[in-house]
Amino acid sequence: MKLRHFLSFSLLPVLGLSAAETAAPAAVDGFHYVKTVGGISEYTLEANGLDVLVLPEHSAPVVTFMVTYHVGSRNEVTGTTGATHLLEHLMFKGTPNFNRAKGNSVDQLLERVGAVYNATTWLDRTNYFANLGREHLEDYIAIEADRMRNLWLRESDRRPEMTVVRNEFEIGENNPIQALDKEIYASAYVAQPYHHSTIGWRSDIENVPIEKLRAFYDVFYWPDNATVTIIGDVDPAAALGLVKKYYGAIPKAPKPIPAIYTEEPAQSGPRRVTVKRAGQLGVVGIAYKIPSGRHSDTAALNVLGAILTSGKNSRLYRALTDKNLTTGVSADVGFFHDPSLAIIYASLAPGAKHADVEKITIDEVERLKSGGVTAAEVSSAVNQLLASSAYARDGAFAIASNLNEYIAVGDWTLYVTIDDAIKKVTAEDVKRVANTYLLEDQSTTGWFIPVLPPEAPAPVPVQPAK
Repeated sequence: MKLRHFLSFSLLPVLGLSAAETAAPAAVDGFHYVKTVGGISEYTLEANGLDVLVLPEHSAPVVTFMVTYHVGSRNEVTGTTGATHLLEHLMFKGTPNFNRAKGNSVDQLLERVGAVYNATTWLDRTNYFANLGREHLEDYIAIEADRMRNLWLRESDRRPEMTVVRNEFEIGENNPIQALDKEIYASAYVAQPYHHSTIGWRSDIENVPIEKLRAFYDVFYWPDNATVTIIGDVDPAAALGLVKKYYGAIPKAPKPIPAIYTEEPAQSGPRRVTVKRAGQLGVVGIAYKIPSGRHSDTAALNVLGAILTSGKNSRLYRALTDKNLTTGVSADVGFFHDPSLAIIYASLAPGAKHADVEKITIDEVERLKSGGVTAAEVSSAVNQLLASSAYARDGAFAIASNLNEYIAVGDWTLYVTIDDAIKKVTAEDVKRVANTYLLEDQSTTGWFIPVLPPEAPAPVPVQPAK
């Protein structure tokens, strides 16, 4: 299992219209048809509010089944940071009906049939998914539905999984950009729960009681807080019938799912963080506050990120990497349910100074804000983003995984419409969003300063015996 990391500025695949766009929706008793966009049809299971997305795709006899829970690290508080991710690990430990002792656990089933499967945790969601032969779909749905409410949560499982998660935490601590990213978010957000990373704080990972994990599970793991996605070689009515068979008896959450109502107070000046850790080369990161991924400026912000950092013709590559000041530059444009950050990263080349790289980066940003960009730059960036979108559209498994992020952001239909939004971005749009969001008083700048280990003392020469 893994945490999902930043998607950078590259956008996710988008479907064209298909025959399913005009086909009549499946009529299955117990389901309410919602809408069809880009060939994806949405239904609601009336008994418990489970949301279901179905996309028939018959190029191969396989199907991807995914359940996305609308819970991530944004739903955690002090004492339970990292709980969503630790719980994701424990979801593979079995239930009374499906477990390793019986030989029918989820991993045993999926490995026996050659499925590709995983689970990921991120700020706004957790998802569980498998890509498998269509003939095994019912078996997987049965297990997935069962662990929605019947999970074993035992201290004997928490202890070893805690050490696995702690190892993931330590790996992240040893990655300069990940370590800096964590500190930048912790400084940029003081109230909103994006303040802490998805992996959580080490002390919470180590000490969270199993009772708190059980309480967390009992709050969020319900059908009316989940979206099921089915993509592949399926008949929609038959697929919905299986969902109803195994999820239909699960009740709605007994209490309303807690809403996140905390808003980040206005930032009133630039912030700075410094991370000094073992390492070889430094990093400069400059973050700016940006709106939710559902905002209409998302497309222009991604084009802006590409113009600044994507490829050898990008502005910061020419200003920094071409001059041997950095080994590379990148832009991470947050695509999340709540307002987040766009972060420019510059990995320093040997001998380069943090202050010099930071100044050049800011100068380039200010030059873009004042002088704008050319139509040719916009065209190149748009083409790069569209190509990235097309390359990522590699079958049902990739489609489901990427659609997952749009479910999490709060509007899955953006998955279908984002390419058109990218195509409509103009040079004026790029200049406008740069001047709207790349503001010094809304920025957080971070330096990763490598600390080299002390040199070992010279060995004392051994005097020959007399």
